[in-house]
Amino acid sequence: MLKHVHTSTSTLSPFRCIKTQANDALSLNSSVSFGSGGAEQLSSRSSSTSSLHEALPPRKTMVKVYARVLCADMEYKTLSIDPGTSSTDVVRMLLNKFKMKHRDPNLFYLTMEVWMRKTGIPIRTIMVLDDEARPVELQSCHPKGESKFLLQMRRGGLVKVYDSCLMAGSLYKSLLVSERTTAEEVVQLVLHCYNSSERASKFSLYEMCPVKNYERALHSHELPLRIQQNWPSPEHFAFHLRRNQEGTHQKRQLPWTCQTDLSGHLNFRLNASRNELSPAAIHSPTLKPSYNNYENCFYI
Repeated sequence: MLKHVHTSTSTLSPFRCIKTQANDALSLNSSVSFGSGGAEQLSSRSSSTSSLHEALPPRKTMVKVYARVLCADMEYKTLSIDPGTSSTDVVRMLLNKFKMKHRDPNLFYLTMEVWMRKTGIPIRTIMVLDDEARPVELQSCHPKGESKFLLQMRRGGLVKVYDSCLMAGSLYKSLLVSERTTAEEVVQLVLHCYNSSERASKFSLYEMCPVKNYERALHSHELPLRIQQNWPSPEHFAFHLRRNQEGTHQKRQLPWTCQTDLSGHLNFRLNASRNELSPAAIHSPTLKPSYNNYENCFYI
Protein backbone atom coordinates (compact mmCIF):
# COMPACT_ATOMS: atom_id res chain seq x y z
CA MET A 1 0.00 0.00 0.00
CA LEU A 2 1.32 3.39 -0.88
CA LYS A 3 1.31 6.10 1.73
CA HIS A 4 0.63 9.66 0.69
CA VAL A 5 3.20 12.09 2.05
CA HIS A 6 2.27 15.76 2.17
CA THR A 7 5.13 18.22 1.72
CA SER A 8 4.66 21.61 3.27
CA THR A 9 6.20 24.83 2.05
CA SER A 10 8.17 25.18 5.23
CA THR A 11 10.49 22.30 4.29
CA LEU A 12 13.56 23.15 2.31
CA SER A 13 14.05 21.74 -1.14
CA PRO A 14 17.14 21.55 -3.30
CA PHE A 15 15.68 24.08 -5.68
CA ARG A 16 15.26 26.58 -2.88
CA CYS A 17 18.85 26.08 -1.84
CA ILE A 18 19.97 26.78 -5.36
CA LYS A 19 17.91 29.96 -5.49
CA THR A 20 19.28 31.26 -2.21
CA GLN A 21 22.87 30.31 -3.03
CA ALA A 22 23.82 33.87 -3.76
CA ASN A 23 22.28 35.13 -0.54
CA ASP A 24 24.01 32.39 1.41
CA ALA A 25 27.31 33.26 -0.21
CA LEU A 26 26.80 36.88 0.66
CA SER A 27 26.04 36.09 4.27
CA LEU A 28 29.06 33.78 4.36
CA ASN A 29 31.32 36.50 3.10
CA SER A 30 29.92 38.93 5.62
CA SER A 31 30.52 36.43 8.40
CA VAL A 32 34.10 35.97 7.19
CA SER A 33 34.64 39.69 7.22
CA PHE A 34 33.20 39.86 10.70
CA GLY A 35 35.48 37.01 11.74
CA SER A 36 38.52 38.82 10.37
CA GLY A 37 37.56 41.90 12.32
CA GLY A 38 37.25 39.82 15.46
CA ALA A 39 40.66 38.30 14.76
CA GLU A 40 42.17 41.76 14.47
CA GLN A 41 40.58 42.76 17.76
CA LEU A 42 41.78 39.53 19.34
CA SER A 43 45.33 40.06 18.08
CA SER A 44 45.31 43.64 19.33
CA ARG A 45 44.08 42.46 22.71
CA SER A 46 46.75 39.76 22.88
CA SER A 47 49.47 42.23 21.90
CA SER A 48 48.29 44.72 24.51
CA THR A 49 48.19 41.94 27.10
CA SER A 50 51.72 40.81 26.21
CA SER A 51 53.00 44.37 26.38
CA LEU A 52 51.31 44.73 29.76
CA HIS A 53 53.08 41.59 31.01
CA GLU A 54 56.39 42.92 29.71
CA ALA A 55 55.86 46.21 31.53
CA LEU A 56 55.15 44.49 34.85
CA PRO A 57 58.16 43.94 37.13
CA PRO A 58 59.38 40.34 37.57
CA ARG A 59 57.70 38.36 40.31
CA LYS A 60 59.56 38.23 43.62
CA THR A 61 60.45 34.94 45.28
CA MET A 62 61.27 34.32 48.93
CA VAL A 63 64.72 32.80 49.45
CA LYS A 64 66.04 31.73 52.84
CA VAL A 65 69.81 32.14 53.37
CA TYR A 66 71.58 30.77 56.45
CA ALA A 67 74.13 33.41 57.47
CA ARG A 68 75.71 32.34 60.75
CA VAL A 69 79.08 33.69 59.53
CA LEU A 70 77.70 37.24 59.81
CA CYS A 71 75.74 36.92 63.02
CA ALA A 72 75.92 33.91 65.33
CA ASP A 73 72.64 34.83 67.05
CA MET A 74 70.62 34.76 63.81
CA GLU A 75 70.20 31.46 62.02
CA TYR A 76 68.94 32.67 58.66
CA LYS A 77 67.69 35.69 56.75
CA THR A 78 64.75 35.68 54.33
CA LEU A 79 65.16 37.78 51.19
CA SER A 80 62.63 38.70 48.53
CA ILE A 81 64.47 38.59 45.20
CA ASP A 82 63.60 38.31 41.51
CA PRO A 83 64.79 35.58 39.11
CA GLY A 84 67.57 37.78 37.72
CA THR A 85 69.30 38.30 41.09
CA SER A 86 72.78 36.76 41.15
CA SER A 87 74.72 35.25 44.04
CA THR A 88 76.88 38.37 44.29
CA ASP A 89 73.76 40.51 44.60
CA VAL A 90 72.48 38.27 47.41
CA VAL A 91 75.78 38.67 49.29
CA ARG A 92 75.58 42.46 49.03
CA MET A 93 71.96 42.43 50.15
CA LEU A 94 72.88 40.41 53.24
CA LEU A 95 75.71 42.80 54.14
CA ASN A 96 73.30 45.72 53.84
CA LYS A 97 70.71 43.91 55.98
CA PHE A 98 73.27 43.36 58.74
CA LYS A 99 74.65 46.92 58.28
CA MET A 100 78.12 45.65 57.33
CA LYS A 101 78.98 47.80 54.33
CA HIS A 102 82.57 48.02 55.54
CA ARG A 103 82.97 44.25 55.07
CA ASP A 104 84.50 43.06 51.83
CA PRO A 105 81.80 41.28 49.74
CA ASN A 106 84.53 39.35 47.89
CA LEU A 107 85.17 37.40 51.09
CA PHE A 108 81.74 35.74 50.94
CA TYR A 109 80.05 33.31 48.62
CA LEU A 110 76.94 31.11 48.52
CA THR A 111 76.64 27.35 48.66
CA MET A 112 73.55 25.27 47.96
CA GLU A 113 72.79 22.19 50.04
CA VAL A 114 70.57 19.63 48.30
CA TRP A 115 69.08 16.49 49.87
CA MET A 116 68.37 13.52 47.57
CA ARG A 117 65.73 11.16 49.03
CA LYS A 118 64.80 9.05 46.00
CA THR A 119 67.12 6.19 46.94
CA GLY A 120 65.55 5.79 50.38
CA ILE A 121 68.70 6.96 52.15
CA PRO A 122 69.03 10.77 52.26
CA ILE A 123 72.18 11.94 50.51
CA ARG A 124 73.43 15.46 51.05
CA THR A 125 75.21 17.32 48.24
CA ILE A 126 76.84 20.74 48.65
CA MET A 127 77.43 22.89 45.56
CA VAL A 128 79.51 26.07 45.45
CA LEU A 129 77.65 28.72 43.46
CA ASP A 130 79.37 30.97 40.96
CA ASP A 131 79.07 34.73 41.22
CA GLU A 132 76.65 34.76 38.27
CA ALA A 133 74.47 31.90 39.56
CA ARG A 134 70.79 32.72 40.14
CA PRO A 135 69.41 31.27 43.39
CA VAL A 136 65.75 31.58 42.36
CA GLU A 137 66.23 29.42 39.29
CA LEU A 138 68.24 26.86 41.25
CA GLN A 139 65.64 26.70 44.02
CA SER A 140 62.86 26.06 41.50
CA CYS A 141 64.68 22.94 40.22
CA HIS A 142 64.21 21.07 43.52
CA PRO A 143 61.17 20.24 45.66
CA LYS A 144 60.37 22.54 48.53
CA GLY A 145 62.29 21.70 51.68
CA GLU A 146 65.01 19.68 49.96
CA SER A 147 67.45 22.54 49.34
CA LYS A 148 68.80 25.53 51.20
CA PHE A 149 71.40 28.27 50.72
CA LEU A 150 74.28 28.98 53.08
CA LEU A 151 76.63 31.96 53.24
CA GLN A 152 80.28 30.95 53.45
CA MET A 153 83.48 32.96 53.95
CA ARG A 154 86.75 32.81 52.04
CA ARG A 155 90.19 33.18 53.51
CA GLY A 156 91.56 36.74 53.35
CA GLY A 157 94.21 38.98 54.83
CA LEU A 158 94.57 42.26 56.72
CA VAL A 159 95.50 45.38 54.77
CA LYS A 160 96.46 48.52 56.66
CA VAL A 161 95.48 51.78 54.94
CA TYR A 162 96.55 55.18 56.30
CA ASP A 163 93.57 57.47 55.79
CA SER A 164 94.46 60.81 57.36
CA CYS A 165 93.14 62.53 54.22
CA LEU A 166 89.61 61.65 55.34
CA MET A 167 90.01 62.50 59.03
CA ALA A 168 92.94 64.35 60.54
CA GLY A 169 92.78 62.47 63.86
CA SER A 170 92.64 59.02 62.25
CA LEU A 171 95.85 57.05 61.78
CA TYR A 172 94.88 54.01 59.72
CA LYS A 173 92.20 51.41 59.05
CA SER A 174 92.83 47.66 59.06
CA LEU A 175 90.61 45.94 56.51
CA LEU A 176 90.07 42.23 56.01
CA VAL A 177 90.02 41.76 52.23
CA SER A 178 90.33 38.89 49.77
CA GLU A 179 93.10 38.29 47.26
CA ARG A 180 90.89 39.32 44.37
CA THR A 181 89.80 42.65 45.87
CA THR A 182 90.99 45.55 43.72
CA ALA A 183 92.48 48.86 44.84
CA GLU A 184 89.30 50.68 43.87
CA GLU A 185 87.24 48.34 46.03
CA VAL A 186 89.62 48.87 48.97
CA VAL A 187 89.15 52.63 48.62
CA GLN A 188 85.38 52.11 48.61
CA LEU A 189 85.59 50.05 51.81
CA VAL A 190 87.53 52.82 53.55
CA LEU A 191 84.86 55.32 52.48
CA HIS A 192 82.16 53.00 53.86
CA CYS A 193 83.93 53.04 57.24
CA TYR A 194 83.25 56.78 57.42
CA ASN A 195 79.78 56.56 55.81
CA SER A 196 81.12 58.85 53.11
CA SER A 197 79.11 59.36 49.93
CA GLU A 198 82.13 60.47 47.89
CA ARG A 199 83.08 58.49 44.82
CA ALA A 200 86.06 56.16 44.99
CA SER A 201 87.38 57.65 41.74
CA LYS A 202 88.27 60.84 43.66
CA PHE A 203 90.92 58.94 45.65
CA SER A 204 93.99 56.86 44.91
CA LEU A 205 95.83 54.20 46.88
CA TYR A 206 99.61 54.66 47.09
CA GLU A 207 102.26 52.07 47.85
CA MET A 208 104.95 53.82 49.90
CA CYS A 209 108.33 52.95 51.41
CA PRO A 210 109.85 55.86 53.43
CA VAL A 211 113.17 54.03 53.85
CA LYS A 212 113.78 53.85 50.11
CA ASN A 213 111.99 57.13 49.40
CA TYR A 214 109.63 55.25 47.12
CA GLU A 215 105.96 55.77 46.34
CA ARG A 216 103.69 54.56 43.56
CA ALA A 217 100.02 55.08 42.78
CA LEU A 218 98.16 51.80 42.34
CA HIS A 219 95.94 51.31 39.33
CA SER A 220 92.29 50.70 40.06
CA HIS A 221 92.49 47.03 38.95
CA GLU A 222 95.59 46.10 41.01
CA LEU A 223 95.26 43.74 43.99
CA PRO A 224 96.61 45.28 47.23
CA LEU A 225 96.69 42.03 49.24
CA ARG A 226 98.83 40.26 46.65
CA ILE A 227 101.11 43.29 46.41
CA GLN A 228 101.49 43.27 50.19
CA GLN A 229 102.38 39.56 50.15
CA ASN A 230 105.30 40.30 47.79
CA TRP A 231 106.85 43.01 49.97
CA PRO A 232 110.44 42.08 50.99
CA SER A 233 110.04 43.80 54.37
CA PRO A 234 106.40 44.55 55.27
CA GLU A 235 107.39 46.78 58.18
CA HIS A 236 108.93 49.29 55.74
CA PHE A 237 105.98 49.43 53.32
CA ALA A 238 102.50 50.82 53.72
CA PHE A 239 99.39 51.86 51.80
CA HIS A 240 98.31 55.50 51.95
CA LEU A 241 95.02 56.93 50.77
CA ARG A 242 95.27 60.26 48.99
CA ARG A 243 92.76 62.55 47.43
CA ASN A 244 93.29 63.16 43.73
CA GLN A 245 94.28 66.70 42.85
CA GLU A 246 91.71 68.18 40.52
CA GLY A 247 94.02 70.38 38.49
CA THR A 248 92.66 72.58 35.75
CA HIS A 249 94.36 71.58 32.56
CA GLN A 250 94.32 74.49 30.16
CA LYS A 251 94.29 73.62 26.51
CA ARG A 252 97.33 74.88 24.68
CA GLN A 253 96.66 77.33 21.92
CA LEU A 254 98.30 76.63 18.59
CA PRO A 255 99.92 79.56 16.74
CA TRP A 256 97.60 79.02 13.78
CA THR A 257 93.98 78.32 12.94
CA CYS A 258 92.61 75.99 10.28
CA GLN A 259 89.72 77.09 8.06
CA THR A 260 87.96 75.51 5.08
CA ASP A 261 86.96 77.67 2.11
CA LEU A 262 84.00 77.12 -0.23
CA SER A 263 86.00 74.90 -2.57
CA GLY A 264 86.94 72.54 0.26
CA HIS A 265 90.61 73.53 0.56
CA LEU A 266 92.26 74.00 3.95
CA ASN A 267 93.68 77.41 4.77
CA PHE A 268 95.98 78.04 7.72
CA ARG A 269 96.31 81.47 9.29
CA LEU A 270 98.78 82.54 11.97
CA ASN A 271 97.32 83.85 15.21
CA ALA A 272 99.82 86.69 15.51
CA SER A 273 99.90 90.32 14.55
CA ARG A 274 102.51 91.91 12.32
CA ASN A 275 104.30 93.43 15.31
CA GLU A 276 104.67 89.99 16.89
CA LEU A 277 106.09 88.59 13.64
CA SER A 278 108.68 91.34 13.26
CA PRO A 279 112.38 90.27 13.35
CA ALA A 280 112.98 92.38 16.46
CA ALA A 281 110.20 90.61 18.37
CA ILE A 282 111.21 87.15 17.19
CA HIS A 283 114.89 87.54 18.12
CA SER A 284 114.21 89.38 21.36
CA PRO A 285 116.29 87.97 24.26
CA THR A 286 113.35 88.39 26.66
CA LEU A 287 111.01 86.28 24.56
CA LYS A 288 109.92 83.13 26.42
CA PRO A 289 107.78 80.81 24.31
CA SER A 290 105.05 78.90 26.15
CA TYR A 291 105.48 75.76 24.05
CA ASN A 292 108.30 73.80 22.47
CA ASN A 293 109.60 74.49 18.99
CA TYR A 294 108.30 71.22 17.60
CA GLU A 295 104.77 72.33 18.40
CA ASN A 296 105.25 75.34 16.13
CA CYS A 297 105.92 73.07 13.17
CA PHE A 298 103.25 71.96 10.79
CA TYR A 299 103.57 68.60 9.06
CA ILE A 300 101.75 67.41 5.94
